[in-house]
Amino acid sequence: MKQQQVSSWCEKEASFISHDGMNLFYRAWQPSNINDGDVTPRAIIFLHRGHEHSGRIRRLLSELCRPEDYAFAYDARGHGHSPGERGDATSFTCLVADLDAFVHYICRQYDFAIGDVLVVANSIGAVVAATWLHDYAPRVRGVIMAAAAFNIKLYIPLAKPALRLLRCFKKDIFVDSYIRPSMLTHSREQVHSYEADPLITKSISAKILLELADTAQRILYNAAAIDTPVLMLVADKDYVVSESPQFHFFKQLSSPLKRYVKLPKYRHAVFYEKDISSAVSESRRFIEGCFKAPLLSPESYMTADKKSASAVLYQALQQNEKKHLLGQRWFALLRYLLVRFGPLSQGMQIGLTHGFDSGESLDYVYRNQANGRFGIGKLIDRLYLDAVGWHGIRVRKHQLQQLLAEQLILRDKPLRILDIAAGSGRYLLETIKRYQHKPISVTLCDASPFNLQRAKALAEQLGLNANISYLQRDAFDPASYQGEESQYDIVIVSGLYELFSDNDMVLRSLRGVCASLKPDGVLLYTAQPWHPQLNTIAHTLTNHLGKAWRMRPRPQAEMDALVNLAGCRKVATLIGLDGIFTVSTAHKLAPDVTD
Repeated sequence: MKQQQVSSWCEKEASFISHDGMNLFYRAWQPSNINDGDVTPRAIIFLHRGHEHSGRIRRLLSELCRPEDYAFAYDARGHGHSPGERGDATSFTCLVADLDAFVHYICRQYDFAIGDVLVVANSIGAVVAATWLHDYAPRVRGVIMAAAAFNIKLYIPLAKPALRLLRCFKKDIFVDSYIRPSMLTHSREQVHSYEADPLITKSISAKILLELADTAQRILYNAAAIDTPVLMLVADKDYVVSESPQFHFFKQLSSPLKRYVKLPKYRHAVFYEKDISSAVSESRRFIEGCFKAPLLSPESYMTADKKSASAVLYQALQQNEKKHLLGQRWFALLRYLLVRFGPLSQGMQIGLTHGFDSGESLDYVYRNQANGRFGIGKLIDRLYLDAVGWHGIRVRKHQLQQLLAEQLILRDKPLRILDIAAGSGRYLLETIKRYQHKPISVTLCDASPFNLQRAKALAEQLGLNANISYLQRDAFDPASYQGEESQYDIVIVSGLYELFSDNDMVLRSLRGVCASLKPDGVLLYTAQPWHPQLNTIAHTLTNHLGKAWRMRPRPQAEMDALVNLAGCRKVATLIGLDGIFTVSTAHKLAPDVTD
């Protein structure tokens, strides 16, 4: 570890292990004079621009931090001193997971609560931060987004479609930056500094560039799910990114504290301009406001099923709103084709018979083996199974099994596991199969006797040694949990609460779930923060009750708040395909512990 003095801070260089085991380089600036308790320390985490590295953050400390504040910045993979091919990463979501891993590492290593953290991010880093807020719903104090790169100006016509086409033939394409340093700032000093910096990465992977664009569209579409305080600093003379997506993002935010500041004569490198006084003063005022304002309480989310952006969209679906005649005819055509040709596909036939949200449908999607009649039916079935939602369901299964396996590895004593709405129980039973040597008892509950029979048949097919009980129970009935208090080490709730909008109903169930956990118990739960095919599903597919399958995506922050109110606290989240589904781990809170 390297250490040096930086004004009021002592700089340290080290590394942390990210979510996938990769060691990423970071810098920590610790106050030279540790306060005696009169001032509460704060953690300011900086995300550098694309092409840059954490060393360029150093000059911002005295501008944005108090002498008592701790500051941190890491080199994104493929940048600076961090490993990886320059300008590349496994995926854009991998970059977001790196941020989540870094924040949790800092909180553990330096003994900060996540509510002591504020993030400052520039350009691509700002989109990473926005995605993190949406997908992981961290309870941080706030985020400053400078020149957020929701839409990069590529200038070359049809540049993105051309890159997508080229990647069909060659995956590892890199795009050299067309931006000259003088287009980033009016400061000659910063231009020379940028040109002379050997750690600046001049190119970016086309894969990351395209995934950035796709993710930005997703976050812009569902920005209302974000309620963290946000300050947006927008450069008036930005040659790199467009302003309109930044303003759209800001308008959609549900944050009780948010500000949009357009900075006259600023270029893209907002904090590296010739005169940064306006950006600094706005940032300082925002930071102070964030730390003075209380965090949103878990109780404030209880009415989100009635008063929120997602509630408004859900009410529109409930009222069967179709804004355009063309849309009405399109959905009518889809329904006709489903009824006429759907039975050729085995998956669609199951959905038409039992409901597309039923345990039978889910189990068929898990198996992912196309079947149908007359050849064409198998092709239709393959297209059906490859729908983005079903693909996401299978990713969710894999992630749930991953988190469950981690718990099974950690615990050596005899284990009791409860699944309150198991369906066929495939994700659980397949995981248990790999740990036959452990003493495990499993209780599978479901409201459907048919699902329980299928689970029993699957357990027999797998040849499980575990002690398995099959109980017909309603997951929303408090009586289902009576007599089960503090009996289970692990409780699983998968794919259930996503189907029900009512928060009171979900909380009643969660309270029974958390009461069933032992004092050191773990809850594994899923959520669906958004879905790209919400309208199509609502207007064409039916649920297990034979009614239109209308869903209200529940933002991750809302789902986590309900879990907290029930008596557990989230400790980790895995993000699924396109952020449609998430799987989280929560620990049971000690009595009288509040968030």
